[in-house]
Amino acid sequence: MNDWHKTACSLCYVNCGLEVRTDGRSITRIRGDKDNPRTAGYLCQKAQRLTWYGNHNDRLTTPLRRRPDGTHEPIGWDVALTEIAARLLEIRNADSAAGRPGSMAYVGAGGQGNHSGGAYGHALLKWMNSTRFFGALSQEKTGDFWVNGKMFGSQLCHTSEGVEECDLLVVLGCNPWLAHGFNRARNVVNEIKNNPDRKMIVVDPRRTETAAVADVHLALRPGTDAYLLGAILALVADRGGQDTEFLAARTEGFAEVAQALRQVPVDEWIAHAEVSRVDVDRAVDLILEAEAMTVRVELGIQQGRNSTLNSYLEKLLFLLTGHFGRPGTNALHSWLMPLWSDSKGERSEITGFEYIGGLLPLNTLAEEFLAEDPNRARVLWVESSNPANTAANSSTVEQAFQRAELSVVIDVAYTESAALAEYVLPAASQHEKWEFTFFDFEWPTNYFQLRRPLFAPLPGTLVEAEIYAQLFERLGALPDRSTVDELTEVARTDRSALLKRARPVITHPAIVPILLYRTLGQTLPDGAASAAVLWAGCHAAARRMPVAVQRALGTSLEGPALGDELFDRVIASESGLAFSTHEYDEVWDLVRAERIQLAVPELLAWLGRLDPAKDKPDPEYPFSLINGQRRSHNANQILRPPAWRKTDLDGALRVRTDDLAAIGAAAGDWVAVVTRVGRIVVHAEIDDSLRKGQLALPHGFGMSVPDGKGGRVTNGPRINMITDAADRDPIAGTPHHKDIPVRLELATAEERIAAQHDADLVRSLALAPA
Repeated sequence: MNDWHKTACSLCYVNCGLEVRTDGRSITRIRGDKDNPRTAGYLCQKAQRLTWYGNHNDRLTTPLRRRPDGTHEPIGWDVALTEIAARLLEIRNADSAAGRPGSMAYVGAGGQGNHSGGAYGHALLKWMNSTRFFGALSQEKTGDFWVNGKMFGSQLCHTSEGVEECDLLVVLGCNPWLAHGFNRARNVVNEIKNNPDRKMIVVDPRRTETAAVADVHLALRPGTDAYLLGAILALVADRGGQDTEFLAARTEGFAEVAQALRQVPVDEWIAHAEVSRVDVDRAVDLILEAEAMTVRVELGIQQGRNSTLNSYLEKLLFLLTGHFGRPGTNALHSWLMPLWSDSKGERSEITGFEYIGGLLPLNTLAEEFLAEDPNRARVLWVESSNPANTAANSSTVEQAFQRAELSVVIDVAYTESAALAEYVLPAASQHEKWEFTFFDFEWPTNYFQLRRPLFAPLPGTLVEAEIYAQLFERLGALPDRSTVDELTEVARTDRSALLKRARPVITHPAIVPILLYRTLGQTLPDGAASAAVLWAGCHAAARRMPVAVQRALGTSLEGPALGDELFDRVIASESGLAFSTHEYDEVWDLVRAERIQLAVPELLAWLGRLDPAKDKPDPEYPFSLINGQRRSHNANQILRPPAWRKTDLDGALRVRTDDLAAIGAAAGDWVAVVTRVGRIVVHAEIDDSLRKGQLALPHGFGMSVPDGKGGRVTNGPRINMITDAADRDPIAGTPHHKDIPVRLELATAEERIAAQHDADLVRSLALAPA
């Protein structure tokens, strides 16, 4: 085909707009979509390889059921869903009879590019009377959400960055050159580098591509971010850098924060971070000189030591200095539909961890099943996720699958989690259905894109919404067919009356998304049924911020008519659209507290407990491993075939020359990375941009793929075989993946032979003709 089709990238949460050409079931050419109102034609090198996502030989095309010997056998959809429904009913009834909380654990709601199934998966969780929801967000971001709830009044308050307008960009724990994380990242970095009126500070142990062009690079010792940020804040306050007018007008609690900062032993903490006081003073100078500073953070501090405290300190940095709610500063953003919720302190009965954003820590998933407790989890339901590879301590996740009374995986490929499940249900890929994400993090104008399918679903697969709808029918939770047909006609002729007419047959709130799919969805054009849940979201957005929606759409419509107009535009706008446009002073409409709360007692106490004398490397595990480094050709777990990678086929361990030589190894050798939990063997590659004592392994490896001989082979390091689920943040439970204590050893002769055999086999697969 010669036509270009609109879509978006699914390899990071920026979701850049794309145009693609196809041939059969393959994507043959990719370019940035200049019509996309947010990314305007930008794309990076990873998107060029996107065809490998859905077009490979490990796709699932039939439901599978586990045999007694652990292998899987193909079964039909009716058999699979009927058996699963019966098991769910049995467990739900047993939970009710025992008076225990719902025992289903749901891991999913989508990945970097697919959130359309999330509403339907949540519906099943609610129908099972359970709240145990786990996902990638609770592996990475929930400490940040918790802080936002304390400071801004709701965990739904989420910060954005004014990177394109700022005169000072502060980059904490990330490398936008490779990780992106905001629109047109490389363009922005180059613009700051080439503009003498714009400056950049980078705080990162490694001299990354971004750090190399920064005005100040603070190459701190891994795990000392809180010490360095605390010292910087203390210096800012000591030099009178706080914006007193802003603080008096919009915040409270500065006196408590100032008192805590006066206790910071600045020189001791800077020395502990192993950076120069001269460089820190230069960074403070730039902060105090800035007219519009924005702070950009990522997993380097959100999965580092003291991670929730780090999230608090980075917000204090822009709030104390008044860099909030103006062009070029941090702000809050709107939502079309929130990606998470606002928890109120509820806790797991098993682990005691707090629900944050409606989520429990993914690190505690196995504990929910393995606990000797009558209220333990019993159903493990995984959708568009792969916790067997992505959760810390993979071996305990495997044990959780074994102990579950029912385990189901919905996915496009035979993942490591699918291999462990009792039932595996094959889903259509992101390119074979209407799809979207809720990563709408922009301010003051925010955007949303509903993507159309590029291909028909692979025979034997179903979109997630259809899987859940058929399952709910077998659960007996939906009205009869004639009632559904009547409601479908209401949706077609007077959709504003749909929910009112449906109210008598909504026997459980959980069925509402399914009912929308089965009724309103059938009236939508070109098979867009799974997008029906967006209708309710569009109406909620129009009620929540009518003026901002009117501005974005250029309309004077009000009330339900505005919600319907927004929904119709979402369906019709192939390149995406702006759904809200705010004025800058309207940021205060998004703050859910009367005043921003600067003083968070738990975190000020944590700051006061920091003690360099108690924070020393373990001599038994003297290296600091970055688990999940972003590189040119690695991504999330959805790109599974080795052939997609143009570089780094082995997922090499990056290590300094002197650190590698210290164990008697050289570049290209196989070496062992050892922790208290496990040991993996990896290929060594020199990277002298790392700090001494720092190692790095990429994410997106450790996947088992067909070896072309009837078996399977693992591509690269399965990192979470060596991570400790108990090494986690005390509030959010997020892992300390960016600072894992490890030991480096020579691989044994047996390990070298096995690793080289697998690497050679993977390389042959990657280089084989398509």
